[in-house]
Formats: sequence, structure tokens, C-alpha cells
Amino acid sequence: MMVFITRCYKSARAIGIALMLATFEVASAANAGSIEPVDASLNAFEDGYSLAANFNVNIGTHLEDILTKGGVPLYFNLEFILERPRKYWVAEHITSRTEIYRLTYSGLTRQYRLSSGALHTNFNTLEDALHGLGRIGALPVVDKGRLLPSETYDAAVRLSLDRAQLPKPFQLDAITDKEWQVVAKTLRWKFVAPNSLTVSP
Repeated sequence: MMVFITRCYKSARAIGIALMLATFEVASAANAGSIEPVDASLNAFEDGYSLAANFNVNIGTHLEDILTKGGVPLYFNLEFILERPRKYWVAEHITSRTEIYRLTYSGLTRQYRLSSGALHTNFNTLEDALHGLGRIGALPVVDKGRLLPSETYDAAVRLSLDRAQLPKPFQLDAITDKEWQVVAKTLRWKFVAPNSLTVSP
């Protein structure tokens, strides 16, 4: 009888631990961030093609805290690549571009600032700032002379948190702790170059 009770106790304890771990995983997932690509396209302009893309950006509660309460800037990388697939050889690299975005918060003005190079935009809320970060419009990526008419190309774009730009104490957490992670996915699509470059209105 004692053995049966002991076994029941151990089973109940194991179940309790499993439920606790499952609850912890759910909580961690809720606190974690993600950057989900929604859509992307290449659009013609006078000298070539520009990239337009949309992302749903959620940086998670921990990064929100170090940004807003700690005043730590966050850096994001927008990476674009264009290749021409070849049947009997590796894909031909056509072009690639990386754009760096810096997101900061000023406690004095209570505004968020999104910067890219010398350009910057201010936002009153973090939600608006992340929405602005996730909207990429008319970013030149390839000259018109680089693409062959009617040829099919493989395009890919990704927006991600640059963990290497975090202060040293946070870099390890951003790698090992799920609550600090921002999962970023890559969007891939086929692009067929037109017979002639027609500029979008």
C-alpha cells in the first residue's frame, strides 16, 4: 500500500512539474517578440527597382522595458537579396542591401525616434513607432540594367533585431532566454523582370 501511495505521489508531482513548466513556456512565449513579414514587392522607378515591404513587429515586454524605462537604443537590420536561379549551377547573386534602423526613446520629450542614416521620424507611442519600423516603402535596391527582361529572379527580405548592438550584459540574455528573443522570419518570392521598365505612377 505504501509503495502505491509513493508512486501516486511521484506521478502527481511529475504532472505538477510538467504543468508548471508548460505554464512557464506559455508565459515566456507571451513575453517574447516576433517580426512577421506580411508582404513585399519590387516596383519600377526611373533608374531601377525599389523595395516595398510590410512587417508586423512585436519586440516583447523585456525589450520594451529596456527601451522605454532603461533608455537603451534598439537596432534592426533590413536585409534584402536578389538572385537569378540557374538550372545546372549555383544561383547568380544579383544584388543585396542591408538597411540599419535605430529605435530610441526620450524621457524628456516622451517620444520614440526611428532613425535610418540621416533621416529620422518621431512617434508619440511605441505602437506607432513599431508600425513605422515595419513599413518599408520605395527603398532602391537594384539598377534597371542589372536585370534581364522576362527573366525570373528569387527575392528575399528579412527584418530582424541586431542583438550584437545590445549592451554586453543583455547580449547573452537575448540569445539564451526566450523572453528576450525576437523571432524574425524571411519572406521569399519570385520576381519576373518586365520586358521594358515601366515606372509606377
